[in-house]
Amino acid sequence: MLQKRWFQLLIVGVLASLLILLVTEIDFLFDPIFAFIGAVAVPLIGGGILFYLTRPILHVLERNKVPRLSAIMIIFLLLVLVGYIITQFIAPIAQQQFSRFINNLPNMIDMVQEMITYWQSNQDIIPSQFDSSIEKLTTNLESYLNGIAGTLVNLISQLIGFVFALVLIPFFLFFMLKDGDKLVPFLKQFMNKRVSESFGRLAHSIDHTLHSFIIGQLTVSAVVGVLLLIGYLIIGLHYSLTLALFAMLMNVIPFAGPFLAVIPAILVALFQNPIMAVYVTIIMVIAQQIEGNFVSPNVMGKALSIHPLTIIALILAAGSIAGFLGLLFAIPAYAVVKAIVSHFYNEWLASRNTQDET
Repeated sequence: MLQKRWFQLLIVGVLASLLILLVTEIDFLFDPIFAFIGAVAVPLIGGGILFYLTRPILHVLERNKVPRLSAIMIIFLLLVLVGYIITQFIAPIAQQQFSRFINNLPNMIDMVQEMITYWQSNQDIIPSQFDSSIEKLTTNLESYLNGIAGTLVNLISQLIGFVFALVLIPFFLFFMLKDGDKLVPFLKQFMNKRVSESFGRLAHSIDHTLHSFIIGQLTVSAVVGVLLLIGYLIIGLHYSLTLALFAMLMNVIPFAGPFLAVIPAILVALFQNPIMAVYVTIIMVIAQQIEGNFVSPNVMGKALSIHPLTIIALILAAGSIAGFLGLLFAIPAYAVVKAIVSHFYNEWLASRNTQDET
């Protein structure tokens, strides 16, 4: 019976369940580890994203005989230049538009209440249950919208606090660029030849997966944001830069991002001119078609190979468990786990074929 596949899988399942039960019973031992991970998560993730963004520049400079330290200094100067351009030319306009939006929010609330009241007073065939529901909605509309505005302000406050936690990112980025390619060879020296080769392939697979996702997702988000900004400017939509930046941020979330990105733009368009909402929808559809048919296939390709239903399930689960951060990191975490499982499965198949041949 020990040679039966189903029995071996059963044993593995039982041992995994016992391991999970043991971990939950001694979770207090892992609290310091989780605290440490939480402390370094922001600079590690931020540095990692910048590492994958700037590593191609590092390789280009090194191929042109630029010493690594000099190349890293050039990269940091480029990052400072990009930051200067953003803070001097983009951030003031976005801040001004956002302030105007917050100031106009009470007028928008009053307009909605007046529209609903007018509609109620001119509709005599509405059933009583619908009429009471509409009245309740009208009464609580201001509190609902104020709650949304408060949530948005709290989110921005958290983002500002998050920015102050990024001071360690340049240090992480520097050492990642300087010594990032030394980690795998350092670990491989403690392994035998067969395990070392297998570990090298696994590290390359994970690196390729992360590179494809980070570069691809950021590129797609940037392209969609630029396309939406151009479209919003053409139709004369208010707060065009702020709405385009919001869409760029939301498009970092796979699958659900485009739907979240268009909601505030449609709401603003409805208050500006109802026909404008149709134009916004058309612009979003065109931008998504360009992204889906031209940008994503050429930038990301099929590196991740994740089914859309799997993406939806992951986003729903991660969003309910970990909130916004879960939405951001569910897909890359799944892609890495998938790469690891695929690697070990392929290694097992290769070893089994080798045994059959012998």
